[in-house]
Amino acid sequence: MNELNFCPKCGHETLIWDQEKKWSCSQCNFVLYHNVAGAVAVLITFKDEILFTRRNQDPKKGKLDLAGGFVDPKESVEETCVRELFEEMKIKVDLSKLKYLAALPNTYEYKNILYNTLDLFYKYEVSEKFTVEMEISEISETVWIKKADIDLNEIAFDSQQTFLKKYLSS
Repeated sequence: MNELNFCPKCGHETLIWDQEKKWSCSQCNFVLYHNVAGAVAVLITFKDEILFTRRNQDPKKGKLDLAGGFVDPKESVEETCVRELFEEMKIKVDLSKLKYLAALPNTYEYKNILYNTLDLFYKYEVSEKFTVEMEISEISETVWIKKADIDLNEIAFDSQQTFLKKYLSS
């Protein structure tokens, strides 16, 4: 965050990061907020198994992840779940079966910028396992894992580790 020094309004090297959520310019009083980004993670379940993806890009390339992604402008979180599951795995979601579970804060570092996120967790229960048509640019594989066999150290993001720890113990 400290790499952004020049004010986009006046051009002076007077932009100051407050170490939390905003930059401000001491020259022209311009303020740029770095707000929390919304993201979804969908727990796709079949009996005692959960479907995980394996990340095919940084951050956390190679680690296990729940399907999901960032909320686009003017999009509801439910619409994000539908879009992301289709983009990543060509899954068509029945919205009536999508159930909200929890929300947790997280951070997501991308190209040396640390984004604060609010990760919203949903559950999507399926009646049978299915074949996934993967988007290779995002995920390298999908894997069904029995709840008892999940290694939280293999999960990519802190919020998902925290969520799964609580979910699996309940």
